[in-house]
Amino acid sequence: MIDNHALAISALPRNRLLAEFSLWSADLVNLERDLNRIEAVADLHHIDVADGRFAPGYLFFPDLVAQISQHTKVPIHVHLMVEADSVEAQAAQFIEAGASLLSVHAENGEAGLRALAAAREAGVVGGVVLRLETPVEAILPFLPHVGMVTLLGTRIGVKGQSLAPEACSRLGDARRLIEAAGRAEIILAADGGIRETTVPDLRAAGAETVVLGSLAFGASDLAARIAWLHGLGGRAA
Repeated sequence: MIDNHALAISALPRNRLLAEFSLWSADLVNLERDLNRIEAVADLHHIDVADGRFAPGYLFFPDLVAQISQHTKVPIHVHLMVEADSVEAQAAQFIEAGASLLSVHAENGEAGLRALAAAREAGVVGGVVLRLETPVEAILPFLPHVGMVTLLGTRIGVKGQSLAPEACSRLGDARRLIEAAGRAEIILAADGGIRETTVPDLRAAGAETVVLGSLAFGASDLAARIAWLHGLGGRAA
């Protein structure tokens, strides 16, 4: 369990690529086993929340996050893939459940900004996410209020897709906007299309964390996989 969410996020190592584990790719029948397996090597747990409208399907719920938060000392990043009309209510529930980092979509507009204000008041770090088709400049109103910017590299909410050709250049564009805003401390994340062949390119483009699915959970030697990830180097110039 995390007592100080902002401190836990600020303490994440910045001299190497972070390992963010998407629990959507865990064995959900044996989730406790998989949580125990990754506890020593995960920098962040990533929880996707989908409402069946903003993103296809339905994903995860606050009670599950509350249980996970009691079981782990790894910060939990909740990614809200929900419509603007419910983002504030969803944010409140996941803040209470134990999120350390709560990300809303830039496409949620003013409602997303209000959700981030509530997170900040509760001591939870805010984040903003962009769909692949949304111009990178949409992050600008959110930069004063967030500690992480995540760019999706595939269509939202669908597993197993290949990385879009424009994903790496979009990361570079986002980094330039972040630097120009004087917020160099913001963590830049890549989510979607994460493969052994794509992670080096995403890292070179500026990604500081990647959301790992089968690349990690499907690894026969998880320690070796994470050592490879860490060996890709620190933050790109």
